[in-house]
Formats: sequence, structure tokens, C-alpha cells
Amino acid sequence: MPTVTFLPSGTKVDVETGENLLRAAMKAGIHINSSCGGAGVCNKCRVLVEEGNVEAEALPDGGIKACSASILDNLVVRIPVESEMDRKALERPMSWMQRKTGEAFPIDLPVKKFAVKLPEPNLEDQASDLERLLREMRRTPLLLNDARIRTNPRILHALPEALRQGNWKATVTVQDLENGGRDLEILRVEPGDKTRGFFSVAIDLGTTTLSAELLDPITGKSIRGVSDYNPQVSFGEDVISRMEFARKGDGRKILKERITKKLTELISELFFKADRDIKELSHVTIAGNTVMTHLLMGLETRYLRGKPYIPVASHFPPINAVDMGLELPEHVKCLLAPCVASYMGGDIVAGVVGVGMHKNPKLTLFIDIGTNGEIVLGNQDWMACASCSAGPAFEGGGIKYGMRATTGAVEVVRIHPRTFEPMVLTIGGKRAKGICGSGIISLLAGLFQVGVIDRQGKFRRDLPTSRIREGRDGWEYVVVEKKNNQIGIDIAFTESDIENLIRAKGAMFAGCLTLAESVGVSIKDIERVILAGNFGSYIDIEQAITIGLLPDIERNRFFFAGNTSLMGARAMALSRPALEDTRRVADMMTHFDLSDNTRFMDYYVSSLFLPHTDSSLFPSVEIR
Repeated sequence: MPTVTFLPSGTKVDVETGENLLRAAMKAGIHINSSCGGAGVCNKCRVLVEEGNVEAEALPDGGIKACSASILDNLVVRIPVESEMDRKALERPMSWMQRKTGEAFPIDLPVKKFAVKLPEPNLEDQASDLERLLREMRRTPLLLNDARIRTNPRILHALPEALRQGNWKATVTVQDLENGGRDLEILRVEPGDKTRGFFSVAIDLGTTTLSAELLDPITGKSIRGVSDYNPQVSFGEDVISRMEFARKGDGRKILKERITKKLTELISELFFKADRDIKELSHVTIAGNTVMTHLLMGLETRYLRGKPYIPVASHFPPINAVDMGLELPEHVKCLLAPCVASYMGGDIVAGVVGVGMHKNPKLTLFIDIGTNGEIVLGNQDWMACASCSAGPAFEGGGIKYGMRATTGAVEVVRIHPRTFEPMVLTIGGKRAKGICGSGIISLLAGLFQVGVIDRQGKFRRDLPTSRIREGRDGWEYVVVEKKNNQIGIDIAFTESDIENLIRAKGAMFAGCLTLAESVGVSIKDIERVILAGNFGSYIDIEQAITIGLLPDIERNRFFFAGNTSLMGARAMALSRPALEDTRRVADMMTHFDLSDNTRFMDYYVSSLFLPHTDSSLFPSVEIR
């Protein structure tokens, strides 16, 4: 049985002879870029063989494709720097543009904790421990007189000792079961007064990144925050690839185990950094897209994948964390944000609630730019939504030297208008190893503004610069020469890359136009544009408008909101009204399926130019 050693980590894994190298890396928990899910078309799973034999397809720039490699004997493989994931990159500051803060919700916890004093039993009062507890709970002014109190059977085993250890004073944790305080469930009984030991965690369950915050439900303040990459990226960069993986063998089980393990680690890290006992955790709120939520719960995703795109569920009941696979105290409850459709998930619903769009009369366009771009248009009275498959270009997929936003990724590019030389900034100030989404938009806008490319994205070949050249994959622009980067190969931007990015931005803008037309409004009628998500926080508005990604309206109408999914999850954790609002918003959203919409296709084709076929839609963009 061959042993594969992955460098630079030194991780080893035993595999069967003939095992696929990419699958061996997955088994070992090693990340290798593979945006096509192992289909062999993205050429991003490059690895370097230092010892041993494999049967594999060689790459022109050196190394082999891991997805095509069969392991023949003991192997030592080096993972190149472009596959590294650095958590520090997730902590970089947001854009300088104006920000949209979260909506203020009253603190009214969906899970509450209060102390109660019980009379000791005697021969005149022989009520059972549970009956005695329920009797005194109904007398407390903290509960409604007509509240119905259910008992989670889990508490019965610990109840006798908890009451007696606390000298008949106990702290009770109850969950409000969505009925305005009239339907409660007892989750836990602790001895004595433990009302100060009470915390909740809010989680954004992202396709690429995970973010979590430890919250003090008494003050409503965030105590600690952590972020990390979703370990499922090793099985596919996007939800389509992961759904394909979930269909095969134990794929669904593996994806669930990876995500629950990572979430458990993040929650434990929060409590460790805060120097608190994880037993003080009461509840966790989670907001994620429909596919990620299904994978977390271990639900079937194959019917999400194809028409008519049906999820197992859109609204999810509260569930015990241990039943979900999280290694947390058994009393902890998980509350999940509801979804709207297969590709309109709880992250968007939570985001809309988090920014208060559902309470504002202004016509608002809410956009989460990503592989599956989600758009919501509306106000406090109505909302329409749609998702458009923009592809992975905004996250570096489908771009020759594209990569996720991590240390060493090019994030800003400026092109000199006469020399056509680039000025490049990377995340973390390290030598470049690829280009992330914000850098790709910045580069495309810069090349277009100085006339290096035309409206169709084709390079001008008569300019006095050696950076424009004909490469192995066609005409390209050299962004960072190999002597100045980490990967030892010229980092270039090709016409094929530009074509992929134009298609992605075209899908997003066509989605906005189609949604506006479907509800009878014009783009010019939009009073606010809220850009959501981590990626939306780093793009330059002017550059995004220049390439035709965002509508050309007054710039003071644009707001960055950052991680609105986490913002909404935080509101859900602290406020029962916010939790109820997520359900109401999910139900009030009218979903438009763009997959067979002829108007969307017309708008899409018209958007495959820079910035657009109809220049009147972008009056502020100077076209050379």
C-alpha cells in the first residue's frame, strides 16, 4: 500500500495502488485548487512530484494534474503556493466606500435563561421534581401566564441532582418555539444562579469561507470573531461541484463530516479565545445558501441540481446541535435561516433582514456577487429575487492565474495610460502568486480605460509595450513577470480570461435588468444599492461600473454592507423578532427563475460588451 507525503506540511496518507492523487489529498485533508471538481478542465490542480512514480498528465508550465494522476508507489508531492489558504487574508479591511450598518433589533432572545427558586419537597408537598419546577416556572413574571411549557426528555436524567445541588435554586434554559413566548421548551436545568454564564454563536455558512461570532445575549455585543476557509473547497470550489461529489458513494457523508468538524473547531476556538466554558453556550444561529444548508444537515441535494430545482425543505425546525453532528453540549440548539429556492438561500434572507431592507420604503437593490449571484429588489412592501449563474470568475475560477482572496493574491491593479505598465498591490504585501476577484475586475477595468482592450475584450496589438504578447493560450497581458512573483511563471491575463469575466459580469447585470423589468421598474428608479458578501466589500465601485457589472447611477446610492449573512445570523441569535422576520421575508419574496427566461437571455447577450451594447446605460463611462 503506497504512502503519499504532501509537502510542505509533511502530512502522510496510505492509499491503494492506482488511487487518484486528488482523492488522496482529500482523504488527507490537504487542499489543492480544483475549481472544476476534478473534471480535468481547469488545470488548477498542479502539483510537483519530488519522489516516486505516478501515471499523470503533465502541464506545460511544469508539474502534473493531480486529478489525472494514478499513484503507483510511495510518493512525495509538493503543493505549490497558489493552493495555500491563509486565514489572515480573511481579516483584511473592507473598502473605503460608505458602509451600511446592521438594523437595530430589540434584544428578545429566542433562547432564554432565568433563575427560579423552588420550595423543598415534604410530606405535605410530594410533587415530582419536574412538576415542582414547572409549577414555579409558571409563577415567574418572566413567562407569560398562558405559556405552554414542554420538556425535552434529555433534562430528566440531570434534573434531580441539579435541583438539590443548587439547594432548590436552579437556572432554566428555555427555547421559544415560534409562538410569541406562549410555547416553550425546557432545554437545560443547572444548579444555582447561572444566568451570567450565557452565550450564543452566530455563523455565516459560506461556500468558500466560514465566519463565526461569539455573542453576549445580555448586552447584545460581539465578544470574539473567527473566520476560516470552508474545508469542503477541497471537494469542489462551487456548490455544483459539491453536489456532484455528494452523489457519489459516501460523498454526502464526507461533506457533512468535514463541515461539522470545522464548525465545531471554530466554536471551540471562540470560547478558548474568550476564556469561557463552552458549556455556557445556549444556541447557535446559522445562515447559509440552500445547498450549504442541505449539506450541513446531510440532506439529499440531487433534486436541487436539476429542473425543477426542488429543495428538501425551505424552512427548518430547531435542531439539537449534537443531532446535526456538531460536538457541542447536548442542550445547545441550532436555528437555521430559511431559504426561498434552490439557489436563493438563507444567507440572502438573513442578509436582507440584517440590513433592514424589509423595513425601509426606499426601492433597494440588494446584490451578493459570487459564483451564484443573488439579487433582491424591493422594499418594505414587496420583494422580488433571482439568482443568476455568473460562474466562478469573480472568485478566480476559470481565470488562468485566478485564485481566491488569500495572501499573495493581486487585489488592485492600475495601468499607466502611456506606458501601459501595471502598478500592482497584493493581499498582505507579499509577492504575487495569482489574481483574486477584486484584482480581476480592477485589471479588466484598467485595461479597458487606457485602451489596451476594445469593447469586445480583444487586445490591441499595435501598442508600444512588450506586456501584450501572443502566448500559448492566445493573446495575453503580462501582469507580473516570473522574476517578481512566487510561482516562477509569468502571471498573465488572457483573452480567454476576459471572455469568462465578461460573461460573468454580463449575467449579473442582465439579472438586474430582467428583475427590474419583471416588476415594472427601471434601473434609474433604484434609490439604494447594497453590496453584500465578502467579495462585495473589496470591489471598486467605479471599476465595477466601468466594466458593466453594476448599474451606472449616482455613486452616493451605493453602500457596502460586508458580511450581511453573518449580520443577519447575529440578529437571529439576539432577537426573536429578527428570527420571525427571516421567516416572513422568505415567504414574501417572489422568486423569478431566470434559467428559461427569454428576456434574460436577450439582456445577457447585450451585456457581452464593455460596458454594454447600449452605451446610454453607462453615460459616465468614457469609451476610447
